[in-house]
Amino acid sequence: MCISLTTMAKQAKTVTLRLIETSDVHGAFFPYNYTERRPMQGTMARVSTYLKRQRKSYGDRIILLDNGDILQGQPTCYYTNYIKTDAPNIAAEVINYLQYDAQNFGNHDVETGHAVYDKWVSEMKCPVLGANIIDTNTGKPYVKPYTIIEREGVRVAILGMLTPAIPNWLHESLWTGLRFEEMIQSARHWVKVLKEREKADVIVGLFHSGWEGGITTPDYDEDVSRKIAETVEGFDVIFFGHDHTERNTTVNGVLCLDPSCNAVKVAQATITLKINNEKSDSKSIEVVSKKGEIVDITGESIDQHFMAHFQSQTDAIRQFVERQLGTFVSPMRSRDCFFGPAPFTDLIHLLQLEHTHADVSFNAPLAFNTDISAGPIYMSDMFKLYRFENKIYVLRMTGEEIRKHLEMSYDLWTNSMQHADDHIMLLAPKAPGDNQREGFKNYTFNFDSAAGIDYVVDVTKPKGQKVNILRFSDGRPFDEKAWYKVAMNSYRGNGGGELLTRGAGIPLDSINNRIIYMSERDQRYYLTQKIEREGRVEGKSLNNWHFIPEAWARPAIERDRKLLFGD
Repeated sequence: MCISLTTMAKQAKTVTLRLIETSDVHGAFFPYNYTERRPMQGTMARVSTYLKRQRKSYGDRIILLDNGDILQGQPTCYYTNYIKTDAPNIAAEVINYLQYDAQNFGNHDVETGHAVYDKWVSEMKCPVLGANIIDTNTGKPYVKPYTIIEREGVRVAILGMLTPAIPNWLHESLWTGLRFEEMIQSARHWVKVLKEREKADVIVGLFHSGWEGGITTPDYDEDVSRKIAETVEGFDVIFFGHDHTERNTTVNGVLCLDPSCNAVKVAQATITLKINNEKSDSKSIEVVSKKGEIVDITGESIDQHFMAHFQSQTDAIRQFVERQLGTFVSPMRSRDCFFGPAPFTDLIHLLQLEHTHADVSFNAPLAFNTDISAGPIYMSDMFKLYRFENKIYVLRMTGEEIRKHLEMSYDLWTNSMQHADDHIMLLAPKAPGDNQREGFKNYTFNFDSAAGIDYVVDVTKPKGQKVNILRFSDGRPFDEKAWYKVAMNSYRGNGGGELLTRGAGIPLDSINNRIIYMSERDQRYYLTQKIEREGRVEGKSLNNWHFIPEAWARPAIERDRKLLFGD
């Protein structure tokens, strides 16, 4: 039997799809950093230019995905989340303008609370995904678990999931009526659905969960993208994020991509498929090749059409952030907080103690290296001083729990020096694309210091034995067996960073019973009020703790400061 070349051509064809992911954009929509009041490298206005060029080449064979944590991070988001709430959410408007095919949930999206994210979901023109976000009333996913996108006869399934560690960070009031399933079992269930029911030709994971590590409990791990690639069969590509760490690798034949954060880069998977039309009523599709890329967007031009579309929003946001609140008498630098008491951290300590009348305050620097100059204080500076929309909590803790909480903090923060020329900071080589640790071994937003008490930190001691609390700063004796009121932010007060659980030894399920105060508004709101009330703010260090022995600590601080910051 002779088959013509024309017939063979009809029986088989090749299709190339390009899938593009943004993740952890954190409000980096426009080419101006409203917090720092300077141009921004990462911006969706540059991504827009890149997408236009890609669409010219690939047409509708482009599939565009966002992986969550888009509702928080810049004053842009704060303004439409909490100030101008009668207007469409800016994050929804940007995603709609750029014609995304799917949007995943991130933990910072949940942090905004039902009123914000329910409105955001309703305004989105593409499906918002979260297969393991379960409505406790129905037992079904709260939003769509997946979406099927058909291109050139190829059925591409996008399965969205979110790290289940939400209860370790956020109070239940922010996610009332929801629970978060463990991701590996959820993935197995939904892959079976996508294969058997949906007959998907390509299965793509869109996971707001890092590569590995993070919080580990008997019920779940925070970061499981690697484990899913290793143990759950069926995925062709896994796009992930949450850990702000760039990655392009293949595990068990699964292409795994993470573009890091702030729209500086995108992750891109190019998939070539062969479609065999064996009969008029059937076909087989096989993946011929897969290529992953992390594409730097910073060299792209600003899309002026994009900017013109959002002109009224950017004008309103600029007016909001440029409002003057008061004056700083002296400058403040976040990098000073790593080496001892510093005005940047202690201003928050003072606010928490004044606002709550607690005995002790815990606070960590939420910015690695930012400066606030002496002179006028603007609303934009509040986002430098306090990056997140955390509330203020007060918990009951014993003196021993306070010390053990600090022990874990300083164990994450400082080395146990054996020799005078050792590092005093606990450092590690900075991984490419890691925008969270910046040369430290651990996350700096878990480096809690305390105010209200005087103490020393002996960096020659082993883990768990570094902190010696001397007294309260007002002269009262400190008793490890007594109960005290401790102020902290809501991230920490819900168990974030595990300083209360693994450190102080308080079971996660009993933390809620320890909370005796929760502020109505976010920390930044009260900080703004304080500065407006005082007018002139003289940033000062409380000088209530220091590293010992000083003969080792002082020169080690100078060495590590120069290594980390160059000064």
